[in-house]
Amino acid sequence: MTVGKNTPRTPRTPRVRRRIAIVGTDAAAGLAVAGFVGTDGVDDGSKASTTASAPAGQNPAPGAFNDADVMFAQTMIPHHEQALEMSELAEGRAQDAEVKKLAAQIAGAQDPEIQKMKSWLTAWGEPVSADSMPGMGHGSGSSHGSGMSGMMTEQDMADLTAAEGTDFDRKFAQMMIDHHKGAVTMAEDEQKNGENATAKELADDVVKNQTAEIDQFYEILGRL
Repeated sequence: MTVGKNTPRTPRTPRVRRRIAIVGTDAAAGLAVAGFVGTDGVDDGSKASTTASAPAGQNPAPGAFNDADVMFAQTMIPHHEQALEMSELAEGRAQDAEVKKLAAQIAGAQDPEIQKMKSWLTAWGEPVSADSMPGMGHGSGSSHGSGMSGMMTEQDMADLTAAEGTDFDRKFAQMMIDHHKGAVTMAEDEQKNGENATAKELADDVVKNQTAEIDQFYEILGRL
């Protein structure tokens, strides 16, 4: 039969369509691989051995993180928790108005920071409780080898609990100076060795705010 100019063209055969689909799939796979390598900067997975990336989504501490970031959060949580315990003792025991004010200030700042750090660890897939780490029992009182500097012993806490009035004010100020100095040391380690930007930002805040409070407590001790 003679094909006229109005005769429709013969459609591509299924074999041709399949070939086009395969080529398109291969190209997409190549782009995906290229995109992965470009994002991480390496193509052999070596970075994952020292630095992990948090899961995507609503991440409270996005980006890469390392062991120093994890240690900072895991140790600072119980450290902050003890500061809250000490601050709670000021209610009904402290006599000095500035001691009461600083105790409330510490509680108001450190409780939200505890919740932040717990959310980081959850997002990173790391344990939140410091009790799961060897030598990290809460209230152990040992700052050496535990990663928590400046922690009060059980006897320290018992002495503070038994004190009242000016005696409490003096003990609280001195203990909080030691406790804050420990927190500053831990935060400075995070500043030097951490990688996660959010964790390092909190470390900056700890150094700045707790150093200022240390100065205030020294002034209180000077007049009590």
